[in-house]
Amino acid sequence: MTIRNVRDHGQRYRPRMACLKKVENVVLEMQDPKTGVKSQTQRLVITTIPHAITGEILRNSYAAGKSTMGTMMVAFGYIYPLQDHKRLILKPDTSLYRFQTPYFWPAQQWLVEDTDYAIYLAKRNIRKKGMLELYEQEQYNNLYKWMNHKWDFIVMQAKEQYRAGKERKKPDRVVFDCQERAYWVVHRPPIMFIQQCIMRPRVKSSVSIGALIKYTTTYKEHDPFLHTCLPSSPWITDDVTYWTLNMPNVETPTKMRVERWTFSFGELLMDPRGRADFRLFLKKEFSGENLAFWEACEDLKWGAAETMKEKAQQIYKTFLARGAPRWINIDGKTMDITVKGLAHPHRYVLDAAQTHIYMLMKKDSYGRYLKSPVFKETQKKAVAPESHRFTRRPSLSPIILRQQEEEQKAKLAASGPVDITQVMSKLERKQKN
Repeated sequence: MTIRNVRDHGQRYRPRMACLKKVENVVLEMQDPKTGVKSQTQRLVITTIPHAITGEILRNSYAAGKSTMGTMMVAFGYIYPLQDHKRLILKPDTSLYRFQTPYFWPAQQWLVEDTDYAIYLAKRNIRKKGMLELYEQEQYNNLYKWMNHKWDFIVMQAKEQYRAGKERKKPDRVVFDCQERAYWVVHRPPIMFIQQCIMRPRVKSSVSIGALIKYTTTYKEHDPFLHTCLPSSPWITDDVTYWTLNMPNVETPTKMRVERWTFSFGELLMDPRGRADFRLFLKKEFSGENLAFWEACEDLKWGAAETMKEKAQQIYKTFLARGAPRWINIDGKTMDITVKGLAHPHRYVLDAAQTHIYMLMKKDSYGRYLKSPVFKETQKKAVAPESHRFTRRPSLSPIILRQQEEEQKAKLAASGPVDITQVMSKLERKQKN
C-alpha cells in the first residue's frame, strides 16, 4: 500500500530494491539511442504522440521479448500504456506504450501522502465531470470525509494544476496525463480487491460442516486409505491387482469405479475410462463434437506453449468456423468473445466456449447418459473383485538379526576353535527359518 498514514496499521511499502535495480538497468539499455528499442512518432486518434512504441515491437525486441518480463515492466510502472490503462500487461499488438520518466520509478521511494492522491482525484473529477472509475469514486468519497477540514485547499490545487495542464500543447498534455495516471494505477490502494473480499458471501459453519460430512460419507468407501481395497491393498500386501483393475483405460472397469461416475459430471470427465464410455453414448446421439471440443480445449490449456497458437487456430477451424466439419452450437455472445480473443490466442482464450459446452453436456447429456443402455451395459459388465486373504509371517527386524549374529559369534569365539563351515550352515538355517 502506497498511501501512508495512521490508517495503515503499521503496513509499509517495501519494494524489492535489488530486483528493481536490475529492471532499471534493462530499461536504460532499452532506451539507448543506438542499441535500444527504436521509438517513433505514433498517432493516437487525432493526436500525434512522440517517442511511442507498439506492444508488438516491445514484445519482439530486446529484453521485453519475454511476455513475463514485459508485463512486469508495465506492472511496476517502467512502461505505461497510452490506451488501455486498466490492464497493466504488455499486449503484443498495435497498442501504444511509452517509457516512464525516472521521476515516477518505484525505486525513487517517494513518500506519497493522502493529500497528493486527493489532489489527483479531484483534478480527474474536474476533467471527467464526475465520471470516475468505481474504485476512484469510492476513494474520492473516503478522502473527502477524512480530509474535509482542508478540502478547499485540495480543490484549489486541483483547479490550478488543471488550468496549467490546459496551457500545454495537446501531445504534451496527453503524455503527462498518461504518465500520471499510470503512476497512480500502479500505486493505488487495493480498495477494489478489499471490497470484493468483504462483500463475498459467507457460508454458515453448520452448512459447510454438513457439506463436508456429506462429501466424506459419499466418498468414504472409494478412498483406499479410509476403506478396505478390493481385492487387497497394494500398500500392505505388495499385490498390484488393485492398480491393474483401476488402470486409466482398462477394458472392464470395477463396480466401485462405475458408481463413482454417478456422483457428478466432473467425476465422469476426470476418469479416462468414464469419458470413453460417455463418448460412445454421445456418438450414438450424434453429438460427439461437444466432448471432442471440450477435450481439445483441455489440451490447449495444459499443452506445450510453442504449439498453443496452432492448436487454437485448428480448434477454431474444426469446431467454430462457418462450415466447420464438427461445428458446435454456442450462443452469439460467447462466439463474439471467442472470436475476438482468437486474434491474440492464449491458453484460456476458449474458456467461455468451453464452459458453455460443459454446462450443456452437464444439464442435458449427462442425465440421459445415466439412463441410457450404454451406461447400464457398462454397469452390468463391471467386475466386483473378491477380497484376497493373505497370511503374512512376522519377520524379525534386521537390527535383531544382527544382534543375534554378533552374540553367536561371541559365543563361538569364547568356546575355542570350531568348524567355520558348520557354524555358517547353522546361521543360514536360522535365517531361513
